[in-house]
Amino acid sequence: MSPHRFAIGQSVHLKNRFNQSDTTAGTYRIIATLPERDNSPQYRIRNDGERHERVTTENTLVLVDTPPVAICVN
Repeated sequence: MSPHRFAIGQSVHLKNRFNQSDTTAGTYRIIATLPERDNSPQYRIRNDGERHERVTTENTLVLVDTPPVAICVN
């Protein structure tokens, strides 16, 4: 069993696929980790603009780059 690469609460994008529709574009949040399917960990993901959640495998997800946080030292 492979460890999950993404943690609950992280933001991800679905990888572009040849037949991907515009409805799957956007940022999703990891809601839950699920058991493997076809040797790839699964995740429950949600986009706030949709009324439903999706289940997908890890090999279809890309972590959203977050800008570095500026730290102010006085």
